[in-house]
Amino acid sequence: MKSGIGSAAITLPNGLIVAALVALNAAGDVVDPSNGQIVAGVRGSDGRSFADARRLLRSGVLSFGGTGQNTTLGVVATNARLTKTATTRMAQMAHDGFARTIVPAHTPVDGDAIFALATGALAVNADIGQVGALAAEAVADAVVRAARQATSAAGVPALRDLAR
Repeated sequence: MKSGIGSAAITLPNGLIVAALVALNAAGDVVDPSNGQIVAGVRGSDGRSFADARRLLRSGVLSFGGTGQNTTLGVVATNARLTKTATTRMAQMAHDGFARTIVPAHTPVDGDAIFALATGALAVNADIGQVGALAAEAVADAVVRAARQATSAAGVPALRDLAR
């Protein structure tokens, strides 16, 4: 299915902002972590339902031979003051957002990557555990939005094209 670009931001009462921008082209299904439902992915034989990559994987039908032609790229940003090491930790933790929403994630045919930056504009020292956890949440939200907001291209349908 066709996916696209999604973004999300989380702002805390203390002014901390963590945001994500994701370009989604995953080999797997996109699952909404709030309800476990597939929102995009491998289509069933009717072309409108989902085959469910989780079931295909457990049945032994799904394999990952060949060259990588899929990837999901993201960037997470915060206004927190972070060290280089803490910014790397934020990027590492943000990958959990991929694992929550892309099934399966990080396959040999995907080139998944997340880049991170911290502007330091917030004058409060940030808790990297909190920032990283929020980064994962923002990435998950951005992935789901990328699937839901995509439009069809070159005959490849997007979610909004499937009859509900």
